[in-house]
Amino acid sequence: MRDINGLATGIGSLPHKQVQPALDLIFKYTPRIPFWPQLPQRDARERMVIQSSEGLPCLRLQGKDLVFDSSDQESELARFYEHVICADSEYFKISPDFAAGLWQFHRRLGQENLQEVEFIKAQICGPFTFAASINDASGKPLLHDAVFLQAVIEGLALKARWQIGLFKKFAKPIILFFDEPYLSGFGSAFTALERNELIKGLSQFCANIKASPALLGVHCCGNTDWSIFTDTPGIDIISFDAYNFLERILLYADNLGAFFRRGGMLAWGMVPTGDFSSKINTRDLASRLDQALKLLINKGIEEKLLRNRLLLTPSCGLGTLTDGKAEPIFKCLDELVGMVSRESV
Repeated sequence: MRDINGLATGIGSLPHKQVQPALDLIFKYTPRIPFWPQLPQRDARERMVIQSSEGLPCLRLQGKDLVFDSSDQESELARFYEHVICADSEYFKISPDFAAGLWQFHRRLGQENLQEVEFIKAQICGPFTFAASINDASGKPLLHDAVFLQAVIEGLALKARWQIGLFKKFAKPIILFFDEPYLSGFGSAFTALERNELIKGLSQFCANIKASPALLGVHCCGNTDWSIFTDTPGIDIISFDAYNFLERILLYADNLGAFFRRGGMLAWGMVPTGDFSSKINTRDLASRLDQALKLLINKGIEEKLLRNRLLLTPSCGLGTLTDGKAEPIFKCLDELVGMVSRESV
């Protein structure tokens, strides 16, 4: 496994309505781990859940909404599982209409000198967030429909494997994040899931994706029970909002220690997105990060492991912001990378 040594990347979404300015920003500020941009303000089909919906059964796009239609569920599920059984990842591809940034990113990689690129990053909606975002005819989230949830786990995993296959030609290690914002409420009355059930579903999802070689990360933008991710086999990277929830994740130092010992990494979302302003001081962010690392070192996690497996990101996606905020956030991220790199020397 290659270490990530304080490199930077993005979560996925950007506020741009045009693809090329988004790509210019990515290759300028995260050249060593470039990522393809989700552009929800460009087209409603680029919203995270809708973008991941192609090929899944019983779903219809009506205007800007994804609707569940069970009128022909049996036959749709039969056709769906024909492709799943054959591991037909091409059936689950994301088309250009749903992800212009993905396809133009792929094209640009073919035009760029990739000598400095160390990893290529992709992303997809996580299965629990996906299933929780769509209701059945009675208004009940499909998360509680065991048949549909299983189909989502199978289909999204193949969609992830399609992405890994798409970027394989560039001969760079691939990082794939799946986004689970819904799980930021795990343990509350709003997420009525059993821990064992959740870890079982995540484990299957990860195992299915791992049939193709990639580092697999999970991004959760709020506070949660972080042990559900440290204890899920197959998760290599935990991506979290370190700006707002740094103290919360440090409470799981013992779980993180075991996670690191089995090869895990942390993606520290140190640069705020929604809270970003000109008052944000990069040195303060670097100091907060250093203090957190020292706390984990004092808890018994080896310093070399912490620093070698440290990825830096914005705290969350930028899809709801304005174009003008994106570059200052990534400039701050770039400055933070420089400070962390000097600290590691």
